[in-house]
Amino acid sequence: MTIRRAAHFVPGANEKMLNKSLETAADALILDLEDAVTPENKDSARVTVSDWLEHVDFGRQERVVRVNPLGSPWFERDVEETMGHPPDSYLIPKVNNANEVAEIDATIREHERSFGHTEGAVKLLILGTETPQGFLNIGDLAANPRVDALTWGAEDLSAAIGSRANRNPDGSYLPIFEHARVMCLLAATAWDKQPLDTVFVDFNDPSGLRSECLESANMGYTGKITIHPNQIEIVNECFTPSPAEVSEAKELLDLFAAKEAEGVMAFSFKGQMVDVPHLTRAKKIVEMSEALAGLG
Repeated sequence: MTIRRAAHFVPGANEKMLNKSLETAADALILDLEDAVTPENKDSARVTVSDWLEHVDFGRQERVVRVNPLGSPWFERDVEETMGHPPDSYLIPKVNNANEVAEIDATIREHERSFGHTEGAVKLLILGTETPQGFLNIGDLAANPRVDALTWGAEDLSAAIGSRANRNPDGSYLPIFEHARVMCLLAATAWDKQPLDTVFVDFNDPSGLRSECLESANMGYTGKITIHPNQIEIVNECFTPSPAEVSEAKELLDLFAAKEAEGVMAFSFKGQMVDVPHLTRAKKIVEMSEALAGLG
C-alpha cells in the first residue's frame, strides 16, 4: 500500500521550498513543472528537478513530478530529462481520455527501457477533471495498470467551463464541482486505485481545511493534496485512523473470525447489525494502520 495522506506541492525551481518540504511529515512531495513555473523558466526548472531526483535524499517521502500536459511543448522533455534518475510517480494534469493515459504510459515505458529501469516501476497519478472531456471520461482514466491514484481539480475546471466560482458562500462546492469530487472517488475505487482529494486553496483557514478533510475521509478519500506546509499536519491527522477506530476494527475482525467459524456472517455489534461490508471496512482501517506503522 502506497501511503499518500498529504501530497505536498513544491515549486520546481525553488530550493528553499524543497528543503523546507523535506523536513515536513508529507508522505509525498510533488515537484511541480507545470503551473508553478513560467514558460521562460520551464527548461531551467526541469534541470533543477532532474538534479534533485539524482542527488537529494527524500527519505521515506514519495518523489512525484507534475509534468506539463500531454501535447504541450514541454511534456516530452519533462519525461525524458527526469527519467535518467526517475521519480516514483508522475502527476499528469489535464488528461482528457484513456487513450492519452495509454500514450503517456507508452512514453514512460520507452524511457524505462532506454535507461534500463524496471518497466512499470514509475507510477501515474492522474488529474481527472481539469478539462470537461476528462470529467466526462473520468470513469476510464484509472484503468491503466500504471495508474496508482486518481485526483481531481476544481480550479482548472472552473476556468475551462467559465465558472465564476467553484464554492458557495458557506464554503461548500457548487453542484458541478461536488459531482466531480464524487465521480473521482467512484472512478478511483472502481479500479482499486487511491482516491486523492484536491487542494484546499485557503491556507489561512485551518478549520475549513479540517472540516473538508474529515468529510473527504468519511466519503472514502484516503489523502489530499496540500499547497502550504501548515496544511500537512491537519491532513495527515484527518486521514490517519484514530487509535479508537483501529481498536474497534481489530475487535470487529476478531469477532467476525469467531462468528464465521460458527457459520454466521451477520450479527449484532455494539448495538448495530454488521455484515460483510463492515468486515471490509474494518480490514481497510487495520491495513492502513499497519502500513503507517511500517513507515516508522
